[in-house]
Amino acid sequence: MNNQLFKFLLSSNIGLSSLVLRVPVGLTLAAHGSQKLFAWFGGYGLEGTGQWMASIGFEPGYLMAFLAGSGEFFGGLALVLGLLTRPAAALTAFTMAVAMTVHIGNGLFLANNGYEYALTLLVISIALMLQGGGRYSVDQLILNRLASQPNGKFAKA
Repeated sequence: MNNQLFKFLLSSNIGLSSLVLRVPVGLTLAAHGSQKLFAWFGGYGLEGTGQWMASIGFEPGYLMAFLAGSGEFFGGLALVLGLLTRPAAALTAFTMAVAMTVHIGNGLFLANNGYEYALTLLVISIALMLQGGGRYSVDQLILNRLASQPNGKFAKA
């Protein structure tokens, strides 16, 4: 990966706002993913979630449950840490866009099993994808470490 692309993926001039978005949304996504992957927090695990996904047309169900759960769980953890924030946010945005397709026929409101929750997480993920992890992120720590290297390939962000 060239230095400019790597620097773009990690750099951000945002302060606290990114942290305020990343942590609760990342924890929420990770919790939902753990329901699908590990049957934690009252979830059905891969087997149960896979059966449900197959029943609504996402085939093969087990694989789709694994992909959705992994996107939410690992993407959410990466957001909490601010680690590769832009790619993690892109992953969670895609996952939420797919989740919206399941609920779109029920209208907007969550009370009717609508898509408002997935839409909210999608929009936050897009915002994080655009602004990056911010000053208080592992991304920034990596950039600072690379900038202090004697080879001079990275300038401070």
